[in-house]
Amino acid sequence: MRFLIDEFEKIICTALFLSMALLGFANVVVRYGTNFSLAATEELLTNGFLILTIFGAAVAARRGEHLAVTVIYNALPSQARAIVFMLSVVLSLMLLGMSAYFSWEVLTNQFASGTRSYGLGVPAWYYHAAVPFGFALIAIRLLQRSWKEMQGKVEPSSGGIDV
Repeated sequence: MRFLIDEFEKIICTALFLSMALLGFANVVVRYGTNFSLAATEELLTNGFLILTIFGAAVAARRGEHLAVTVIYNALPSQARAIVFMLSVVLSLMLLGMSAYFSWEVLTNQFASGTRSYGLGVPAWYYHAAVPFGFALIAIRLLQRSWKEMQGKVEPSSGGIDV
């Protein structure tokens, strides 16, 4: 059970990427073999990429591998680095919290209005249901990584591009 909790986003990303690759391949085979196309593949792949991106960001947050420009951070003394680190964690959590909140608002709006997808005609909230959860998961993974860095259990993430 611990494995599933620790590796949840990796499992989701792997399963989603594999299914998207198979769906895309099937569409190509059908298109070139019959001159027809699987109409819903664009809808499924587009929404799959959205979810894959969000859960991939959770993997990056857990590893401390998010893109960052660290030239100023690296030039600071250690006390100032600690302050900047905490500020960046707080601001990141605020951004993720707002993203989760507003994506939840979109989800509830889609649910209430009965909006349907353009290809398959399924309720649009089916695709969007993972988005607020994904933002919350990124925040949790960011907190986990930050806590480990503050305790000295992992090397502080360079996570960035030194310019």
